Amino acid sequence: MKKNPIPERVAAMRQFMEERQLDAFIVPSTDAHLSEYPPKYWESRKWITGFTGSAGTAVVTKEKAGVWTDSRYFLQAADELDGTGFDLFKMGQLDTPEMTDWIIEQVGQGGTVGIDGLVYAASEGNALKSRLEAVGIKLNTSFDPFEVIREERPEIPKNKVFTLPVDVAGESVKSKIDRVNDELKKVNADGAIVVTLDTIAWLFNLRGNDVDYNPVAVAYAYVSGKETVLFIDPVKLTDEIAAAYKEQGITIAPYHTIFNYVANLPKGSSVCVTGSKINYKLLHTIPSTCRIIDVPSPLDLMKSVKNETELKGFRNAMVKDGVALVKFYMWLEKAVPTGEVSEVTVADKLFEFRSQQALFVGESFATIAGYGPNGAVIHYRAVPETALKIEPKGLLLIDSGAQYKDGTTDITRTVAVGELTEQMKIDYTLVLKGHIALATAIYPRGTRGAQLDVLARKALWEHGLTYWHGTGHGIGHFLNVHEGPQNIRLEENPTLLEPGMVTSNEPGVYRANQYGIRTENLIVTQKRSESEEFGTFYDFETITLCPIDTRPIAKELLTEKEVQWLNGYHEKVYNELKGFLNEEEKAWLREKTQAI
Repeated sequence: MKKNPIPERVAAMRQFMEERQLDAFIVPSTDAHLSEYPPKYWESRKWITGFTGSAGTAVVTKEKAGVWTDSRYFLQAADELDGTGFDLFKMGQLDTPEMTDWIIEQVGQGGTVGIDGLVYAASEGNALKSRLEAVGIKLNTSFDPFEVIREERPEIPKNKVFTLPVDVAGESVKSKIDRVNDELKKVNADGAIVVTLDTIAWLFNLRGNDVDYNPVAVAYAYVSGKETVLFIDPVKLTDEIAAAYKEQGITIAPYHTIFNYVANLPKGSSVCVTGSKINYKLLHTIPSTCRIIDVPSPLDLMKSVKNETELKGFRNAMVKDGVALVKFYMWLEKAVPTGEVSEVTVADKLFEFRSQQALFVGESFATIAGYGPNGAVIHYRAVPETALKIEPKGLLLIDSGAQYKDGTTDITRTVAVGELTEQMKIDYTLVLKGHIALATAIYPRGTRGAQLDVLARKALWEHGLTYWHGTGHGIGHFLNVHEGPQNIRLEENPTLLEPGMVTSNEPGVYRANQYGIRTENLIVTQKRSESEEFGTFYDFETITLCPIDTRPIAKELLTEKEVQWLNGYHEKVYNELKGFLNEEEKAWLREKTQAI
């Protein structure tokens, strides 16, 4: 049996800590750009723990080690942390200690906690420092232990970037920079430090392949009325791209020189940052003679509101994705009874059908294909060694997405692959009711996602059921499949829903060790009507094009309006896709979109 390398890595970390007089070390999941999915160079938490989920924080003390993660990963983390020496701490559970409280208890007064300030969000680093100092514990932010203990560490990527023409992006870089400077004036800022990779990609109409699934490139930027600087490894730019940026007044500087640049910002400058979107080290490089304006990123809000060209690209991508999904689900129906389909086969086939479509670049995240009990693992990823064979009974949950050069997709369908129980049908229909309730929401201008979230949960709550993930996240335009600042979830978020924002609609329900159900489409906020007395109202346009399986529906649980919505949606799917299908595919789709 292969030896588990994790205990040795933890021992190396403890040796590192002892040599530097540290009593605990915290390892977040992020990189220097606070990315959800970091380049492999920064996959430190994954390396030290063996836990591969995208969210979680590890802590190593002299005697103990733990990983804090959320409900999406409870089952996965329990499995992957087994035998590593790391305890699993389930965030949000009543009996789970808060991470900083646990660290304080372990370290005690007079101790020292270490973090790498380069990969820690400034807002979190500042809050941690305050908490620790209040009980006599020091915070040391100057170490990257993985430079020492991680052998054969991958390099920071040097892949070439490419740029999007205006007829794809819908706006020139110069126009975006001018708009950013207009926004900076509104908050009395001279300039803004831009750290997150998707925001830099959006601002400079730049795309890359430094991170799996997210078409971004490692870089920093500084934007001001006087100059705009892109800090990027020069080998990543072609001569043509460098010349085009120069023409637009953009200065190119080496990636690591951002720290020297920020340290020398003019005395009295006011600098716009977002505490949760800048690393601790860079924030604390800003001279004390400068004024820091910490506000929600105006750039992120601008990025989230898609222009007409971007929305057209999204709709094109949805047609291509819909065609690929018709071909896939037709194949699945024929293949399952042969007994030769596994969860891994599902992911491979989806990739195959999507890759046949124009402008396909890759997946937008790792496909989640969960059959039976694996469907209840919210962020499940099948691997050949443990993948279940899909039998002709029960439910199969498939959450997948693609990157096309004109748009990003993200879709979940739960399909009946055979005989279902009554409970499965009830649960499936309650999730569908929630999905329809959100899809048909009409709401006044000034509404936040948290005010709509209950619509997706109400039918489930009435039956004593719920789910512990958010209902909707923003989607980038040929960018990250998860983007903010808007979302639809129970937790409060001050961002208002604005026309042009693309968000997911994905309620679900998960019965541990039995099955999971989720139905996800992408929706666009759009203006509905306006009146002098009551103001402007918005609603959603559903843009995903793929049948929702009607076999698991308990129709008696649906209202007449819900049936009308489903039938109307299916008619739209058929009409939008039929022109791109052969006769057999068209007949299959016609059957799947029949009125119920």
